[in-house]
Amino acid sequence: MSISNRSEVLFIYDCTFSNPNGDPLDANKPRIDEETGRNIVTDVRLKRTVRDYFHNLKGEEIFIRDITDDDDHLQDAKMRAEDFLADKKDKSKLSLKEMRQVIRQNILTSCIDVRLFGATIPIEKSSKEKSSVTLTGPVQFKMGQSLHRVKLQFIKGTGAFASGSERTKKTFREEYLLPYSLICFYGVVNDCAAEHTGLTDDDVNNLMDALWNGTKNLISRSKAGQQPRLLIRVAYKEKFYHIGELDKLVAFQSDLNDEEIRDIEEGFLDFGKLIGILAENKDKIDYVEYAMDKRVRPKQKLKEMLSEHGLNVRELIY
Repeated sequence: MSISNRSEVLFIYDCTFSNPNGDPLDANKPRIDEETGRNIVTDVRLKRTVRDYFHNLKGEEIFIRDITDDDDHLQDAKMRAEDFLADKKDKSKLSLKEMRQVIRQNILTSCIDVRLFGATIPIEKSSKEKSSVTLTGPVQFKMGQSLHRVKLQFIKGTGAFASGSERTKKTFREEYLLPYSLICFYGVVNDCAAEHTGLTDDDVNNLMDALWNGTKNLISRSKAGQQPRLLIRVAYKEKFYHIGELDKLVAFQSDLNDEEIRDIEEGFLDFGKLIGILAENKDKIDYVEYAMDKRVRPKQKLKEMLSEHGLNVRELIY
């Protein structure tokens, strides 16, 4: 049974001397808003973290992943869709409508990433018979943005090998990174769209786990140094209702200039506005669940203050 009510998610993590999301069209530099000086991370990057955690660490099937054949050719979306024909049925024996129905149902049953984020799935029976399945994802995140201005650093180093034969010196490598960035993501779990993908409460609980532990397990060279700091989900009683823009209600305060910040303990997370808004809407809220890293310095005691306002607060243990 799909989820019955809406919820909002606030996720804050940081990175230290790494590149949280490079722009391939700009020398793979970390994305920075030129006007504000704040780091930007795409929702696609966050969804990749979630997908990789489900598939690589939990053994779950996901639809969007790289699959290659024996010649190292990458599978396209039409071929990937045909992986979900029941028992690898011969598509020549199915009508285009039957193919569409079988593929749609099997993908939704098997792939948690489609139940969460949706997908556009091209289906081709022949060059003249084509269709697609479009599923709007119940879970949608805004672009993530750092809670402070960041400093871009350019690093040079030596490579492991020479650039060619009969060379006596190794190549040089160049990269861009951020000494520190505290990044905030905001998302909504949409109960209406959940009816079409069959998103369940267990799926949402698994999403929360993947946001936290998937971030902890980003251990590639460019992504190492990332740590989840705060995860909040506000679940509502009223159907079709949510407050919105929770990311605007949390601030990071430090005595240092923004670009000088190098660690989460060099500032405080201010929850004052968030606590106030949640308290105003307590009659519409079923519960608030949260996880907070022990190194976070909260300006207010989040759990205690929300409880004092009469909200049902649950702590997540990861």
